[in-house]
Amino acid sequence: MEIGEKKLQCLSGSTLKLIAMASMLIDHTAAFFLLYARPLYHHGTEAFPHAELVYQVMRQIGRTAFPIFCFLLVEGFYHTSDRFRYLARLMVFALLSELPFDLATQGRIVGWKYQNVFFTLCLGMGMMMLLSVVADAPKTENGQRMMPALRLVLCACICLFFLWAAEAIRCDYGSRGILLILILYWLRPYRALACAAGYVSFLWEAFCFPAFLLIPLYNGKRGIRLKYVFYAFYPVHILLLYFLKTRVF
Repeated sequence: MEIGEKKLQCLSGSTLKLIAMASMLIDHTAAFFLLYARPLYHHGTEAFPHAELVYQVMRQIGRTAFPIFCFLLVEGFYHTSDRFRYLARLMVFALLSELPFDLATQGRIVGWKYQNVFFTLCLGMGMMMLLSVVADAPKTENGQRMMPALRLVLCACICLFFLWAAEAIRCDYGSRGILLILILYWLRPYRALACAAGYVSFLWEAFCFPAFLLIPLYNGKRGIRLKYVFYAFYPVHILLLYFLKTRVF
């Protein structure tokens, strides 16, 4: 049984990341570019006879990306040698990505309507770091550890704070994104259960199911080095789509 499971686990972290990036590109091409063609075919032009269908299909394909990135964030949390540096890197790219994100989504250099997905990942990383501190609380001088009830209360407060913070700053996916990260974090030893619970929590985007079929295929290996590829890809591809839209429409 274990041999069969290992054969099924054929996807490295880099392969999952590339799949998620491709899904994201398809989604954002529809959201930041094809969306602006809608007035053309809604007003009787024959230039885009199936554009609405293409737009909807591309957006649904894009639902695969976020759960995979959440899963990889959790894996990165456990495998990184420096969690604070990991968090700092996420925050730097959250700030760098905000300008192209605001341009593409709100048509302005600075917009406060909602924030890019790196802020969601930052909050998720911060939440896991604090939860791990509570879980690994050292023993006191007399050898006693923190009472289980107190630990549970602290964990609940941490989770509620980050769920609230995601809504307060209006980051991409909001509290639902943080909830998914939390599920994947708590149920990490039970991957099948984590995927099932994660999908249930994300039923409002039912077409994300390919992500939860791919995640169990992860083999625990990093694969080719793509450390900064995603970080750069996110703001660059959004900026390129924005400039392409401004030239065409």
